[in-house]
Amino acid sequence: MSLRSMTGFAQVKGQVRELVFSLSIKSVNHRFLDLHFRLPANTDGLEMNLRRVLKEKLARGHVDVVLSFDQMAGSGLALNKQLVAGYVQAFRAAAAEAGIAAEPDLNTVLRLPGAFDSAVAPAEEELMPAVLPKLDEALIALNKMRAAEGSATERELRERMADLLSACAEVQKHRQAVLKNYAERLQTRMQEWLATAVDLDRIVQEAALLADRSDVQEETVRIENHVQHFLALLDATGEVGKKLDFLLQELNREANTVLSKTSGLAGEAMKITEAGLAMKAEIEKAREQVQNIE
Repeated sequence: MSLRSMTGFAQVKGQVRELVFSLSIKSVNHRFLDLHFRLPANTDGLEMNLRRVLKEKLARGHVDVVLSFDQMAGSGLALNKQLVAGYVQAFRAAAAEAGIAAEPDLNTVLRLPGAFDSAVAPAEEELMPAVLPKLDEALIALNKMRAAEGSATERELRERMADLLSACAEVQKHRQAVLKNYAERLQTRMQEWLATAVDLDRIVQEAALLADRSDVQEETVRIENHVQHFLALLDATGEVGKKLDFLLQELNREANTVLSKTSGLAGEAMKITEAGLAMKAEIEKAREQVQNIE
């Protein structure tokens, strides 16, 4: 399975007796799998079966599933006149109270649970064998759309990682300038300490601290490793969105460390700061895309 977006929409049609129905599925990004249903009244068993299938086929996303009846084939619809009339009356009363000139939408009225007369609306036993196969059909269309968007996202993420590696190489290129800058600082500090008869142990401690702060080699190696892991996940199957997001958090942490180690430096070392800012920009753009990966 290729990388999939969490955004998609699909709608299929089916028929139960004379009734034509529409089954639509819409999904958007979410941290977990969040299922919502709009089904006819007294279809709890159908909802449980739909929920089971969706959990098997989808990993993450806010998913809305709507089952509605469109029209009768060959004969007129029998409506629950009391329910429909009550809704229309309540709508008009609310509009009058608010001073709004508006009329209720008939399509919305007909989607209300119980809008069809119970003598005509299909029983759950009739709906189940008709709707469940259509769910499979809708999921195929939904995942096709999600996969197409996921493919486009994957291409962009690979470009971001390539740019990130280029910025990392730029940091490595100017790393010696940073080391030289810190060496000059250290030499100046040691001369000051020696002139004031500072304890030798303190000189050693300060020298070790400056040496540790001076090199970004460790950070750049970790960035390169995280990028390779990120690219490997793009080639993997299954739910990878959370893992990709975690890696981007780690990459951002390393980029921040690079910037903190090179703050206050001048000359050629300033180019490392520029490269570090470029890395953070690429990471942030990648995070925006990863938020929508399943």
